[in-house]
Amino acid sequence: MEDERSLSLLKLMVNEGLFPSPEEEEKRKIIVEKLKTILVAWAKKVAWQRCLPKQQIAATSATILTYGSHGLGVHDPESDIDALCVGPFFATIADFFIVLRNILKSRPGISEIHCVKDSKFPLMRFKFDGISVDLPYAQLKALNVPENVDVLSLSLLNNIDETSWKSLSGVRANQRILLLVPNLKNFQSMLRCLKLWAKRRGVYGRLNGFLGGVHLAILAAFVCQNQPDASVIALISNFFSTYAMWPLAHTFHTPYEYCDSNVTKSTFNKIRVEFLRGHAMTRDLLKLKLDFDETGWAGSGHTSTVYFLSFTAL
Repeated sequence: MEDERSLSLLKLMVNEGLFPSPEEEEKRKIIVEKLKTILVAWAKKVAWQRCLPKQQIAATSATILTYGSHGLGVHDPESDIDALCVGPFFATIADFFIVLRNILKSRPGISEIHCVKDSKFPLMRFKFDGISVDLPYAQLKALNVPENVDVLSLSLLNNIDETSWKSLSGVRANQRILLLVPNLKNFQSMLRCLKLWAKRRGVYGRLNGFLGGVHLAILAAFVCQNQPDASVIALISNFFSTYAMWPLAHTFHTPYEYCDSNVTKSTFNKIRVEFLRGHAMTRDLLKLKLDFDETGWAGSGHTSTVYFLSFTAL
């Protein structure tokens, strides 16, 4: 019966368009490779502008590291590409926003370039062959940044600035999650389904105080670690049983900077209600003689309203 449930789950994911087509997947790979080539050329141009020795110009490089849904391998056809530009010691954030931006502007296929300088993670946002790309920047104390740069190595991260450290956090979180989950394929299938659930139930969106992709990834990874041999169906059921019964009243959140500042009492209660609903709908999932989606576990849309107030200082 569990094999039948797994086939039903796969059918649901395909029908919901949760997988990019082979052509779309190839297009994304080409975009990432083109960006890598652009970044290497950018690093060498900045090195030349800094009048570095010829041998250093030849040796210098920069690279790109994907993260978010793309980095975890759970992107869908509508997903952006979150990609971190990692540059050498002499390439400043000003070089990123001026020199690299000018290079990108001159490239065919790249359009709608916007510089977001005042955010927690300064970045450039643009479209490359129709796909949205978010590109923050991190500057390492190195001349050569290889493609396989180990951003989990603390020695490599010594003496970097705070902005670079924050920009690296998304990639570091992704890579740590991928190292911790015992079965990557099951984790990816589970996470795709949870994103579908969160969007349908109206609890997806970090900026509005709900669950973001990284939150769901961390929650899912914890369940996968605790049940390394479980099937995807069992993992989804265990996900809801774990967090529906989580002792929130006795949980201490320290240090406070690891809490999500966007969560409000209203959004928190909404998330909790949906965890409880999900648990009620999936606790007997392995026993049901139904197609996976016939359980109604994800629903067709949220059923309650969350209100926000906006205050403007006069």
